[in-house]
Amino acid sequence: MLLRVISLACCLLIFSAGYAQQPPNAQQPPASAGQGAIKVSVNEVVVPVTVTDDKGRFVSNLEQKDFHIFDEGREQSIEYFTRERNQPVVVGFLLDLSNDSRTNWKNWEQAAEELVLQMLPDQENAIEKKKFGGYLIGFSDEAHVLVDTTSDPQPILERLRKLKPGGGSALYDAIYEACTDRKLIQGEPVEPRRVIIVIGDGNDNHSSKTLDQVIEMAQRNLVTIYGLSTLYSGFTNDGSDALERLAQETGGRVEYPLANPYKDISGYLSQPRDEGNYAIQPGTGGYAAAVSSAIFGAVAAVVGEVTTQYILRYIPDVPPEDSAKQFRNIVVKVNLPAVKVRARRGYYPFGVN
Repeated sequence: MLLRVISLACCLLIFSAGYAQQPPNAQQPPASAGQGAIKVSVNEVVVPVTVTDDKGRFVSNLEQKDFHIFDEGREQSIEYFTRERNQPVVVGFLLDLSNDSRTNWKNWEQAAEELVLQMLPDQENAIEKKKFGGYLIGFSDEAHVLVDTTSDPQPILERLRKLKPGGGSALYDAIYEACTDRKLIQGEPVEPRRVIIVIGDGNDNHSSKTLDQVIEMAQRNLVTIYGLSTLYSGFTNDGSDALERLAQETGGRVEYPLANPYKDISGYLSQPRDEGNYAIQPGTGGYAAAVSSAIFGAVAAVVGEVTTQYILRYIPDVPPEDSAKQFRNIVVKVNLPAVKVRARRGYYPFGVN
């Protein structure tokens, strides 16, 4: 009996010693769908950075020495830097299936298909293909993962072609779903990194989650959010501000293809009409072509940014007195005048419980 007690005590001591040696910020193992939140305990921060000039053009010839990154005001040492195109990503395609998307639905469906084809290219190298992934979430009254994470674009394309809009909008729940209930690709969120592209107007009237909750969830999971707004010129809603905030807080941006789809057409604003100041008569083939062209131009802009970003990674140099701090602010600076730098505003050093 005494021998059994001694043996049990030794086992407990060995277990305790092994547990104590685990680093507090160790990367969490991949979770599978349905297991709750995707946990990310950050010991390496990934910061995608976009640099544009005063005319909005990408600045793509910078070197690591041109960048400075500050974590809570403290400059960090950049451990990894790249400006190579087509860095591995896993992309969530979040499609608004509410009644608000009925107008021009075919254009939005085709825009989503084009995004899938551009972001999930056919890879000849099977190993490289595994570094790219995408998944489809549709949201109306509820949000659902329609196609789980895959490196094959075909299942997503086939599902897209069967969708029909109708109902309300649960955008926030869709973003939460993207961060909590899908399969992971090995290496996330470092390589591949995580991107969400929302096709919708940003309006939400059916979610159980709040805007603040999903922003925190996205920041905790090192997700960058982009928006392809379906909102028409002259119209506004509360969703516009929400979509902008989701993008700004995570380092992305929003494209507004319908804000002025015919601005480059000769005669715009010089041919006033009773139904509006259109250069092309609504309902005509020319008007439809202008709208379609604007939407696909916005798709190209989003894809272009995601695939041309600078990627910086660093291991936070955090003073002991700050170790318990939750959200940590990031500032990225570039040694160039008259440029705009866009990057995530911060991160959470510990994953969701």
